Amino acid sequence: MQLDPHQLSALATILRHGSFEAAAAELAVTPSAISQRIKALEDRVGVSLIHRGAPCTGTPAGLRLARHAEDVGLLEAQLSRELSMDNGTGSTRVRIAVPADSLSTWFIEAMAATRDILFDLVIDDQDHSAEWLRRGEVSAAITVGGQVVPGCNSIPLGTLRYLPTASPTYVRRWFSDGVKASNLSMAPCLTFNRKDALQKAWIAKQTGTRLSPPSHFLPSSNGFVEAAEAGLGWGMNPEALVRPAIADGRLVELVPNAPLDVALTWQVGRILAPALAPLTRSVRVSAAKALIPAQTT
Repeated sequence: MQLDPHQLSALATILRHGSFEAAAAELAVTPSAISQRIKALEDRVGVSLIHRGAPCTGTPAGLRLARHAEDVGLLEAQLSRELSMDNGTGSTRVRIAVPADSLSTWFIEAMAATRDILFDLVIDDQDHSAEWLRRGEVSAAITVGGQVVPGCNSIPLGTLRYLPTASPTYVRRWFSDGVKASNLSMAPCLTFNRKDALQKAWIAKQTGTRLSPPSHFLPSSNGFVEAAEAGLGWGMNPEALVRPAIADGRLVELVPNAPLDVALTWQVGRILAPALAPLTRSVRVSAAKALIPAQTT
């Protein structure tokens, strides 16, 4: 099926900005022209592509086609590089699923080291970012090691170390007689979102018990650290983020030398792997600086 690139561009831009008007402004056409392009594309494929609303969102078919439009741009950019052509198209866009903790600790360095790419990041828990790849809604993702997505190249990156941390005042209040299941079940903890299982995983590792402690939901990696410093609760924080606070006494580990290590993997769609090779190189270099090296067999 041959699809009109202007229609695909209109679809991708609407879903990126959430409205026909914003898409028209970016593409320098009228909202009426955008509407006509979307109607023609929907007629061509025979299904609805956009849920009209505020904001506009994609149907499953619409999301898949928008991803296709971005993939085509990446492949054309690769071809241009290989043929030493300057087609004047500028940067290409790539959509990637990235855990918030990776973004806050090392992934931005990889982005900065990669030229001619505009990034559209989907922030999700590392345990769930693989689902974005399986649904075909992103071109690459950082996932938990072992969750290999069919049709993707999978590259182990290393281990992100988490430390169970809280303020000294909080620890004295809740764990004066030691860290055990009885007080862990009552002490408020910090949870990134309802997908975040790190705190419960650490509790199970330490106590052999599955607990559901009271939680603050706080979807911000840096906010997580600040909330722990303020005494709101304890949480699993990336070592790189809390090292300074531990050094100057603002935070302490609930149990010394009891980290939780999470292996991370870079996965990229096999068809797009050559086009995204420069980004993959940057990801590997940045990860090697920040993560514990991946185990080799």
